[in-house]
Amino acid sequence: MLRKLALGGIKSRFRDYAVLFSGLVIASAVFYMFMALATNKDFLNQNSSVGMTSFIFGLGEVLLVIITTVYIVYANSFLMSMRQRDYAMFMMLGAKSRKIAQLIFIETVTVGILAAAVGVVVGVGLTGLVGQLLMAQLHAPATHFAALWLPALLATFAFFVLMFVVAAFVNAHNLLKTPVLALLHAAQTPNRLQLKPLRLTVQAILALVLLGIGYWAMQQLGTLQIAGLALALVTIVLGSYFLFNSLLVWLIGLLKKNQRFAAKNLRTFTLSQLSFRIRDYTKILAVVSILFALALGAITTGMGFERDIPTLASMQNTYDVVTVDATASTQAEAKKLTGVTSQTAYHLKADQKHVYFDAAELAKNPLLLVTTYRLGGVTPTKVTAQNFAKAADMAPQQLTQFLTKADFGKNVTVASAAQFAALGGKTHVATTYQVSDFRANYDVIEKLANTTAKQNGFKSADEAGQKFAYYSLINGIFSGMAFMGFFLGIAFLAMLASTLMFKILSGANYDQGRYLMLQKIGVRPQLLRRSIRQEIGALFFFPGLLGVVHVLFGLQLFKGLIQQPYHNLYIPFGIFIVLYGLYYLITVWLYERIVVKKDIATD
Repeated sequence: MLRKLALGGIKSRFRDYAVLFSGLVIASAVFYMFMALATNKDFLNQNSSVGMTSFIFGLGEVLLVIITTVYIVYANSFLMSMRQRDYAMFMMLGAKSRKIAQLIFIETVTVGILAAAVGVVVGVGLTGLVGQLLMAQLHAPATHFAALWLPALLATFAFFVLMFVVAAFVNAHNLLKTPVLALLHAAQTPNRLQLKPLRLTVQAILALVLLGIGYWAMQQLGTLQIAGLALALVTIVLGSYFLFNSLLVWLIGLLKKNQRFAAKNLRTFTLSQLSFRIRDYTKILAVVSILFALALGAITTGMGFERDIPTLASMQNTYDVVTVDATASTQAEAKKLTGVTSQTAYHLKADQKHVYFDAAELAKNPLLLVTTYRLGGVTPTKVTAQNFAKAADMAPQQLTQFLTKADFGKNVTVASAAQFAALGGKTHVATTYQVSDFRANYDVIEKLANTTAKQNGFKSADEAGQKFAYYSLINGIFSGMAFMGFFLGIAFLAMLASTLMFKILSGANYDQGRYLMLQKIGVRPQLLRRSIRQEIGALFFFPGLLGVVHVLFGLQLFKGLIQQPYHNLYIPFGIFIVLYGLYYLITVWLYERIVVKKDIATD
């Protein structure tokens, strides 16, 4: 009987539960995806370049657990807000506390299990897609990769079931301790807006001081290290709360006092709606602003890591690939390179102790070696006979790509044109290639680098000093961080927007009466919809704005890892704002469907 009653309650509020359910499905799907990629040890061990991402995905999983926990807390709060009036009615009709607790337990755990089950199915598909994308990006074989990974499945179910079981006990305990009348009118109890200038001023000053300390700590992370990160986290969270608690209360009160502004259309009603539960909103807006910053920051840094891979590889070696004594097949393969910006041939000769470049060739086409390093990319040094000794001393590894294994370890120097012509022995031809897009030519470059290395006696392109080896190493690390940032950002976005959506929609059923009253006295539906868009727009705008400010300062954390953390910010910001705007539109649409009646004649 209880099971039927619980399922009947879910069915009767299917539209509201659909919002909650969809958010939980996204959370569990992303949770499973991260677990599947981070815990598959066979897959990570068989793919050395991917193995470097194990710790990265593990860190992402820890962050995801924390954010998912916060999200589930708010989701359950939304669940209880929808059903507490029904529970109160059951209690008034004589239902025993033990039965009510069982009903709460069944409903809460059922939602959690269903969300986890559907989320795992979605997660398996998402993992298969993401895994293939990751392998393609890392250019690694998908050895032992499995989209359906039992440890990840068990971990996802265990986490979500455990969280919802705990939530069910907490919900039951809190509900049974609350008086019936309080449950019936909980959402209608206003949290009156009280303007106390001294308190608001103190909180505003405290907010600015705390945020200033947090932003300073992020800039000084190199000095403060872990202590700076902890300090920034605490001060920014507290500062965000005090800022909303002072700014919104002050701003709403100020606007309500401005008769010229408040008297236009339904602005007085809109401001009253905001002030009705303002204290609850300040808490959640602070949380949303932090989640917004985490989500946008994750996407921005992820794209930054992805953008930096070619730049970092070029900081190690200017030439994309160098062939030495290329065979006919190697030359044919080199012709497959696209977007070739430079192709230069150098002749070398060797004796017992030295390997010689022709000074005349260097004068015509100087070698390009990286001899200085700085953030934001490097300008290679043009090396001729005049500065060859100094450059060779600063970049000996880059000269290895011009040698055969037999000449490895010999002193590389320059001979005049006459001296070079007089030297005996075999003349080696090293041909350098530079292309406009390394990624587009990855497969060809990989084959050329490995073939040339083996042909000349080296075990790998790494031993031969080819750029491909540096690119593979950097790509293995940074691609994992880029994918982690992107999917963490999407997960955080889904959770923050759904959390704010839940908070707004949880009071929609109790707002029906006020909107119905306005419609009955002749207020046009268009004005009501405009008021709703303004009210919900303010609740989305303020945490989003503060979140953007957090990100702009937070990117200081990555100045040592990303070459140009502030480069092309409009791309991730634009993508994120569009997705955030879609959540806003969905929230407005759902809220309007609940509170604005198309036909009031039957009410």
